[in-house]
Amino acid sequence: MTVFVGADYRGFERKKSLLPFLTEKGYSVSDKGAYEYTEGDDFNDPAVAVAKEVRENPGSFGILICDSAHGVTAQANRFKGIRAAHCSSAESAKLAREHDDANVLCLSAHFLSDGEIQEIATTFLGTDFLNLERRVRRINRLDEREDYD
Repeated sequence: MTVFVGADYRGFERKKSLLPFLTEKGYSVSDKGAYEYTEGDDFNDPAVAVAKEVRENPGSFGILICDSAHGVTAQANRFKGIRAAHCSSAESAKLAREHDDANVLCLSAHFLSDGEIQEIATTFLGTDFLNLERRVRRINRLDEREDYD
């Protein structure tokens, strides 16, 4: 399984800690930036890079890290087929996978330690989607294109 990982400057150090951890766990890991610490860089670039890779590589997953995780979650979810979930615990990661077939995990560098991030990522990547009709129906509706007044 390939895991695409990205972070802005606020998540840069957490990403540097997560990459070898995932590799040691046996995952094929691809770093999508930022590649160096640049104070004040934008979360958008790594979020776009990870979302595009996950969309173009069925069966892969993404992990994004920024200060609060809100920005990367919003950016990644703008892509059809991406179901990015901001998770703050292993239990929320488990539910994101089981119930929503989330394919991008978004984590807060501000509120989570390296150990917590590793635990949440391990749970997320190790949990299967509960392929029930109602869940599939709801997920399919996420990509409907309609204008709302």
